[in-house]
Amino acid sequence: MVAVLAGGTACGAPAPSADARTGLATSSGTEQTPATPQASAGARTAIPAPDKKIPADAKGLATALRQTTAALNDAIDGWSKKGRPPADLELLALHHQRIYRYAARHPKVAAQAFARLPSALAAQAKDNVAAIRELLALARPIKPSAVFKVQQPRPAAELLGHFKRAERKFGVEWEVLAAVMFAETKFGRVRSDSHAGAQGPMQFMPATWKAYGLGGDIQDPRDAVMAAANYLRASGAPRDYQRALHAYNPSQAYVDAILLHARQIKRDTRNYYAYYNWQVFVLTTAGERRLTGPKA
Repeated sequence: MVAVLAGGTACGAPAPSADARTGLATSSGTEQTPATPQASAGARTAIPAPDKKIPADAKGLATALRQTTAALNDAIDGWSKKGRPPADLELLALHHQRIYRYAARHPKVAAQAFARLPSALAAQAKDNVAAIRELLALARPIKPSAVFKVQQPRPAAELLGHFKRAERKFGVEWEVLAAVMFAETKFGRVRSDSHAGAQGPMQFMPATWKAYGLGGDIQDPRDAVMAAANYLRASGAPRDYQRALHAYNPSQAYVDAILLHARQIKRDTRNYYAYYNWQVFVLTTAGERRLTGPKA
Protein backbone atom coordinates (compact mmCIF):
# COMPACT_ATOMS: atom_id res chain seq x y z
CA MET A 1 0.00 0.00 0.00
CA VAL A 2 1.30 3.45 -0.79
CA ALA A 3 1.26 6.12 1.85
CA VAL A 4 -1.75 7.85 0.38
CA LEU A 5 -4.27 7.67 3.16
CA ALA A 6 -7.05 6.77 0.86
CA GLY A 7 -5.54 4.80 -1.86
CA GLY A 8 -3.00 2.41 -3.15
CA THR A 9 -4.47 -0.89 -2.05
CA ALA A 10 -4.52 -3.40 -4.84
CA CYS A 11 -7.47 -5.47 -5.96
CA GLY A 12 -6.18 -8.98 -6.45
CA ALA A 13 -2.83 -8.33 -4.76
CA PRO A 14 -1.57 -9.06 -1.23
CA ALA A 15 -1.81 -6.24 1.27
CA PRO A 16 0.03 -5.80 4.57
CA SER A 17 -1.39 -8.18 7.12
CA ALA A 18 -3.60 -6.70 9.81
CA ASP A 19 -5.23 -8.23 12.84
CA ALA A 20 -8.97 -7.89 13.30
CA ARG A 21 -9.32 -4.78 15.37
CA THR A 22 -12.46 -3.27 16.85
CA GLY A 23 -15.03 -5.30 14.93
CA LEU A 24 -16.98 -2.10 14.37
CA ALA A 25 -17.77 -2.98 10.78
CA THR A 26 -18.71 -6.59 11.06
CA SER A 27 -22.12 -6.01 9.53
CA SER A 28 -22.64 -6.42 5.82
CA GLY A 29 -23.28 -2.72 5.47
CA THR A 30 -26.98 -3.22 4.93
CA GLU A 31 -28.27 -1.01 7.72
CA GLN A 32 -31.06 1.27 6.65
CA THR A 33 -31.67 3.19 9.89
CA PRO A 34 -31.82 6.92 9.17
CA ALA A 35 -29.47 8.76 11.46
CA THR A 36 -28.83 12.18 10.01
CA PRO A 37 -26.76 14.17 12.50
CA GLN A 38 -28.68 17.19 13.76
CA ALA A 39 -26.15 19.89 14.42
CA SER A 40 -27.25 23.48 14.45
CA ALA A 41 -24.55 25.89 13.36
CA GLY A 42 -26.17 28.79 15.21
CA ALA A 43 -24.51 31.88 13.83
CA ARG A 44 -23.16 31.50 10.34
CA THR A 45 -19.92 29.52 10.45
CA ALA A 46 -16.93 31.38 9.06
CA ILE A 47 -15.30 29.63 6.12
CA PRO A 48 -12.07 28.11 7.49
CA ALA A 49 -8.67 28.70 5.93
CA PRO A 50 -6.93 25.56 4.60
CA ASP A 51 -4.50 25.56 7.54
CA LYS A 52 -6.89 26.71 10.29
CA LYS A 53 -5.73 25.31 13.60
CA ILE A 54 -7.71 22.37 14.95
CA PRO A 55 -8.78 22.86 18.61
CA ALA A 56 -6.79 20.68 20.96
CA ASP A 57 -9.32 20.65 23.82
CA ALA A 58 -12.43 18.50 23.95
CA LYS A 59 -14.93 21.38 24.15
CA GLY A 60 -13.32 23.25 21.25
CA LEU A 61 -13.01 20.08 19.13
CA ALA A 62 -16.68 19.20 19.71
CA THR A 63 -17.80 22.72 18.82
CA ALA A 64 -15.65 22.78 15.68
CA LEU A 65 -16.99 19.43 14.52
CA ARG A 66 -20.62 20.31 15.23
CA GLN A 67 -20.46 23.68 13.49
CA THR A 68 -18.36 22.48 10.54
CA THR A 69 -20.62 19.46 9.94
CA ALA A 70 -23.73 21.66 9.95
CA ALA A 71 -22.17 24.22 7.61
CA LEU A 72 -20.84 21.50 5.31
CA ASN A 73 -24.25 19.80 5.11
CA ASP A 74 -25.85 23.13 4.23
CA ALA A 75 -23.26 23.71 1.50
CA ILE A 76 -23.83 20.20 0.11
CA ASP A 77 -27.59 20.78 0.04
CA GLY A 78 -27.05 23.90 -2.04
CA TRP A 79 -24.62 22.33 -4.52
CA SER A 80 -25.74 20.93 -7.88
CA LYS A 81 -23.24 18.02 -7.64
CA LYS A 82 -22.66 18.24 -11.42
CA GLY A 83 -19.50 20.32 -11.61
CA ARG A 84 -16.63 21.47 -9.46
CA PRO A 85 -17.75 22.10 -5.90
CA PRO A 86 -17.82 25.74 -4.76
CA ALA A 87 -14.66 26.98 -3.03
CA ASP A 88 -16.49 27.43 0.29
CA LEU A 89 -17.67 23.81 0.22
CA GLU A 90 -14.14 22.54 -0.50
CA LEU A 91 -12.74 24.56 2.41
CA LEU A 92 -15.42 23.31 4.79
CA ALA A 93 -14.85 19.70 3.69
CA LEU A 94 -11.09 20.06 4.14
CA HIS A 95 -11.56 21.42 7.65
CA HIS A 96 -14.06 18.62 8.36
CA GLN A 97 -11.49 16.06 7.22
CA ARG A 98 -8.67 17.65 9.21
CA ILE A 99 -10.78 17.63 12.37
CA TYR A 100 -11.32 13.90 11.95
CA ARG A 101 -7.68 13.23 11.18
CA TYR A 102 -6.70 15.10 14.34
CA ALA A 103 -9.26 13.12 16.33
CA ALA A 104 -7.93 9.85 14.94
CA ARG A 105 -4.47 10.68 16.30
CA HIS A 106 -5.69 11.94 19.67
CA PRO A 107 -8.08 9.28 20.98
CA LYS A 108 -8.40 10.62 24.53
CA VAL A 109 -9.47 14.14 23.58
CA ALA A 110 -11.60 12.71 20.75
CA ALA A 111 -13.55 10.48 23.15
CA GLN A 112 -14.17 13.43 25.45
CA ALA A 113 -15.25 15.60 22.52
CA PHE A 114 -17.61 13.00 21.06
CA ALA A 115 -19.32 12.64 24.45
CA ARG A 116 -20.40 16.28 24.04
CA LEU A 117 -22.07 15.73 20.66
CA PRO A 118 -25.67 14.84 19.78
CA SER A 119 -26.01 11.06 19.54
CA ALA A 120 -26.27 10.82 15.75
CA LEU A 121 -23.27 13.05 15.15
CA ALA A 122 -21.32 11.19 17.84
CA ALA A 123 -22.04 7.87 16.06
CA GLN A 124 -20.90 9.34 12.76
CA ALA A 125 -17.76 10.72 14.37
CA LYS A 126 -16.86 7.39 15.95
CA ASP A 127 -17.26 5.58 12.62
CA ASN A 128 -15.19 8.13 10.72
CA VAL A 129 -12.38 8.11 13.26
CA ALA A 130 -12.34 4.31 13.48
CA ALA A 131 -12.10 4.05 9.68
CA ILE A 132 -9.30 6.61 9.49
CA ARG A 133 -7.35 4.77 12.17
CA GLU A 134 -7.68 1.50 10.28
CA LEU A 135 -6.31 3.06 7.09
CA LEU A 136 -3.57 4.90 8.97
CA ALA A 137 -2.46 1.55 10.36
CA LEU A 138 -1.96 0.30 6.79
CA ALA A 139 -0.20 3.35 5.36
CA ARG A 140 3.50 3.17 4.52
CA PRO A 141 5.52 6.36 5.08
CA ILE A 142 7.46 7.45 2.00
CA LYS A 143 10.33 9.81 1.27
CA PRO A 144 9.34 13.49 1.24
CA SER A 145 10.66 13.73 -2.31
CA ALA A 146 8.29 11.06 -3.67
CA VAL A 147 6.22 12.21 -6.63
CA PHE A 148 2.53 11.39 -7.06
CA LYS A 149 0.33 11.99 -10.05
CA VAL A 150 -2.94 13.59 -9.03
CA GLN A 151 -5.88 14.99 -10.94
CA GLN A 152 -9.35 16.45 -10.51
CA PRO A 153 -12.01 13.77 -9.94
CA ARG A 154 -14.94 13.34 -12.26
CA PRO A 155 -18.11 15.12 -11.06
CA ALA A 156 -19.80 13.62 -8.02
CA ALA A 157 -23.11 13.13 -9.83
CA GLU A 158 -21.37 11.32 -12.69
CA LEU A 159 -19.59 8.94 -10.34
CA LEU A 160 -22.82 8.32 -8.44
CA GLY A 161 -24.40 7.29 -11.72
CA HIS A 162 -21.62 4.75 -12.29
CA PHE A 163 -22.02 3.32 -8.79
CA LYS A 164 -25.78 2.94 -9.17
CA ARG A 165 -25.51 1.34 -12.62
CA ALA A 166 -23.04 -1.18 -11.24
CA GLU A 167 -25.40 -1.91 -8.34
CA ARG A 168 -28.26 -2.59 -10.76
CA LYS A 169 -26.12 -4.91 -12.86
CA PHE A 170 -24.26 -6.84 -10.17
CA GLY A 171 -26.26 -6.31 -6.97
CA VAL A 172 -23.32 -4.76 -5.10
CA GLU A 173 -24.53 -1.80 -3.05
CA TRP A 174 -23.48 1.51 -4.50
CA GLU A 175 -22.42 2.78 -1.08
CA VAL A 176 -19.84 -0.01 -0.82
CA LEU A 177 -18.49 0.75 -4.28
CA ALA A 178 -18.25 4.43 -3.41
CA ALA A 179 -16.42 3.62 -0.18
CA VAL A 180 -13.93 1.49 -2.10
CA MET A 181 -13.14 4.26 -4.60
CA PHE A 182 -12.92 6.73 -1.73
CA ALA A 183 -10.41 4.57 0.14
CA GLU A 184 -8.40 3.62 -2.92
CA THR A 185 -7.88 6.93 -4.74
CA LYS A 186 -10.11 9.60 -3.17
CA PHE A 187 -12.58 9.20 -6.06
CA GLY A 188 -9.89 9.14 -8.73
CA ARG A 189 -7.72 12.01 -7.50
CA VAL A 190 -4.72 9.69 -7.28
CA ARG A 191 -3.47 8.85 -10.75
CA SER A 192 -0.25 7.05 -9.75
CA ASP A 193 0.04 3.27 -9.69
CA SER A 194 0.42 1.69 -6.27
CA HIS A 195 3.75 0.33 -5.07
CA ALA A 196 2.48 -3.14 -6.08
CA GLY A 197 1.45 -2.03 -9.57
CA ALA A 198 -2.29 -1.56 -9.06
CA GLN A 199 -3.83 0.90 -11.48
CA GLY A 200 -6.84 3.13 -12.03
CA PRO A 201 -9.44 4.70 -9.75
CA MET A 202 -10.36 1.33 -8.22
CA GLN A 203 -6.73 0.10 -8.09
CA PHE A 204 -6.74 -3.15 -10.04
CA MET A 205 -3.73 -5.36 -10.62
CA PRO A 206 -3.37 -5.95 -14.39
CA ALA A 207 -3.97 -9.70 -14.10
CA THR A 208 -7.13 -9.18 -12.05
CA TRP A 209 -8.30 -6.56 -14.50
CA LYS A 210 -7.83 -9.00 -17.36
CA ALA A 211 -10.13 -11.46 -15.61
CA TYR A 212 -12.82 -9.03 -14.38
CA GLY A 213 -12.42 -5.81 -16.36
CA LEU A 214 -15.07 -6.70 -18.94
CA GLY A 215 -12.84 -5.47 -21.75
CA GLY A 216 -12.84 -1.89 -20.48
CA ASP A 217 -10.21 0.74 -19.76
CA ILE A 218 -8.60 0.34 -16.35
CA GLN A 219 -8.26 4.13 -16.03
CA ASP A 220 -11.87 4.91 -16.92
CA PRO A 221 -14.03 5.45 -13.80
CA ARG A 222 -17.14 3.86 -15.32
CA ASP A 223 -15.27 0.76 -16.47
CA ALA A 224 -13.36 0.52 -13.19
CA VAL A 225 -16.53 0.67 -11.08
CA MET A 226 -18.23 -1.99 -13.19
CA ALA A 227 -15.16 -4.22 -12.88
CA ALA A 228 -15.04 -3.73 -9.12
CA ALA A 229 -18.69 -4.70 -8.82
CA ASN A 230 -18.05 -7.73 -11.03
CA TYR A 231 -15.11 -8.79 -8.86
CA LEU A 232 -16.92 -8.23 -5.56
CA ARG A 233 -19.94 -10.17 -6.81
CA ALA A 234 -17.70 -13.06 -7.85
CA SER A 235 -16.06 -12.93 -4.41
CA GLY A 236 -19.28 -13.17 -2.38
CA ALA A 237 -21.08 -9.82 -2.44
CA PRO A 238 -23.77 -8.89 -1.68
CA ARG A 239 -24.35 -11.95 0.46
CA ASP A 240 -21.01 -11.66 2.29
CA TYR A 241 -19.30 -8.27 2.11
CA GLN A 242 -16.67 -9.32 4.63
CA ARG A 243 -15.51 -12.11 2.33
CA ALA A 244 -15.78 -10.06 -0.86
CA LEU A 245 -13.88 -7.07 0.48
CA HIS A 246 -11.24 -9.31 2.02
CA ALA A 247 -10.68 -10.74 -1.46
CA TYR A 248 -10.34 -7.18 -2.79
CA ASN A 249 -7.72 -6.46 -0.12
CA PRO A 250 -6.79 -9.19 2.37
CA SER A 251 -6.73 -6.96 5.43
CA GLN A 252 -9.36 -6.87 8.15
CA ALA A 253 -8.49 -3.22 8.78
CA TYR A 254 -9.33 -2.42 5.17
CA VAL A 255 -12.60 -4.34 5.30
CA ASP A 256 -13.64 -2.57 8.50
CA ALA A 257 -12.80 0.87 7.07
CA ILE A 258 -14.82 0.28 3.89
CA LEU A 259 -17.89 -0.93 5.78
CA LEU A 260 -17.71 1.93 8.26
CA HIS A 261 -17.64 4.51 5.48
CA ALA A 262 -20.35 2.69 3.53
CA ARG A 263 -22.54 2.65 6.64
CA GLN A 264 -22.24 6.42 6.98
CA ILE A 265 -23.14 6.97 3.31
CA LYS A 266 -26.21 4.78 3.83
CA ARG A 267 -27.29 6.76 6.86
CA ASP A 268 -27.09 10.10 5.04
CA THR A 269 -26.25 10.50 1.35
CA ARG A 270 -24.65 13.85 2.16
CA ASN A 271 -21.79 11.83 3.64
CA TYR A 272 -21.01 10.61 0.12
CA TYR A 273 -20.63 14.20 -1.02
CA ALA A 274 -18.60 15.09 2.06
CA TYR A 275 -16.21 12.20 1.40
CA TYR A 276 -16.08 13.20 -2.26
CA ASN A 277 -14.64 16.53 -1.16
CA TRP A 278 -12.06 15.09 1.22
CA GLN A 279 -8.54 15.45 -0.11
CA VAL A 280 -5.43 13.29 -0.61
CA PHE A 281 -2.92 13.16 2.24
CA VAL A 282 0.28 11.13 2.30
CA LEU A 283 2.51 10.09 5.16
CA THR A 284 6.18 10.84 4.63
CA THR A 285 9.15 10.14 6.86
CA ALA A 286 9.20 13.91 7.53
CA GLY A 287 5.50 14.19 8.40
CA GLU A 288 2.12 14.42 6.73
CA ARG A 289 1.65 16.11 3.37
CA ARG A 290 -1.49 17.14 1.50
CA LEU A 291 -1.40 16.70 -2.28
CA THR A 292 -4.77 18.05 -3.41
CA GLY A 293 -7.35 20.64 -2.53
CA PRO A 294 -7.28 24.35 -1.68
CA LYS A 295 -3.79 25.82 -1.93
CA ALA A 296 -2.19 22.37 -1.93
